[in-house]
Amino acid sequence: MENKITFSQIVKEEIASETNMSSERLASLLSAYIRINGVISFVNKKTVVVLKNENAKTTKFILSSLKELFPDLDITMDYLRKSNKRKKTLYILRINDSDRVFDELSISFLEGKISKEIVYNDDTISGYLAGAFLASGSINSPETSNYHLEISLVSENYAKWLSKLFSKYKKIEMSPKIAKRRDKYIIYFKKSDQISNFLIMVGAVSSCMEFENQRAYRDYTNNTNRLDNLDVANMRKTIDVAKKQIQEIKYIDDVLGIHNFHNQKKELLCYLRLDNESLSMSDLADKLSEEMGIKITKSNVNHLFRDIHVLYLRLKGIKV
Repeated sequence: MENKITFSQIVKEEIASETNMSSERLASLLSAYIRINGVISFVNKKTVVVLKNENAKTTKFILSSLKELFPDLDITMDYLRKSNKRKKTLYILRINDSDRVFDELSISFLEGKISKEIVYNDDTISGYLAGAFLASGSINSPETSNYHLEISLVSENYAKWLSKLFSKYKKIEMSPKIAKRRDKYIIYFKKSDQISNFLIMVGAVSSCMEFENQRAYRDYTNNTNRLDNLDVANMRKTIDVAKKQIQEIKYIDDVLGIHNFHNQKKELLCYLRLDNESLSMSDLADKLSEEMGIKITKSNVNHLFRDIHVLYLRLKGIKV
């Protein structure tokens, strides 16, 4: 019988499914993930870092993200099928000759502090904390009243630095606690509003909605401020996606000229996006339908933007 997916896995898979992440946010996420999850070894005088994870989607996300930031990186993936009752599969990434990754992502396994070169604004801070949660975070099911979210670490000094990082995030106020559990140092939240804020901050908006919906059955409170934060988070994601789409469209226009597209829908969609940064995919579908006089769905718009993204990567010389 297949094991039921946990709420921790749901949150991590939502974080790992985010697209159009800025390179700065992605770099900070990878920096935290490798710093917490990575195990160093030396092979033929080269530094090799090994990353292990039981979640296939998280592993695939980390692999594709590393390849996006380091296209020529020597990295391999393997897996190991555990023979215990759970029959879990362990996915293993090996970054060979990883010194360049450590340097560009400001990763130090010796120092506990977190470099300001990798976290310097709200976007990179939330990216770093999202990477930390992907590496060693867990959260109780929202179906239980025992609210608890934690990130487990092996270094006390690093745990203190990571805890301080929350206070530097300007948009949402959060104050985690630190406790020692056997040989680990745990950064944790037990207040439901703090857990909701964390989920919003790391981009797990759908998981936050599920958490709030479940919590409402037992503990009804005024959620106005939190829902406002969700609206802001959704709008931020829309704007971030739009900015990247506009960047890619402008590049294609400079190289090829979008007026040379043989697909009228694609050409018109490009002009609509250039003129309307704040429109969601649904709104763009409605506008495109009005302009062309035919019904065009949000799914169709998403498909067109995927084609545009692939063309952009090819023009940049990136294999797809």
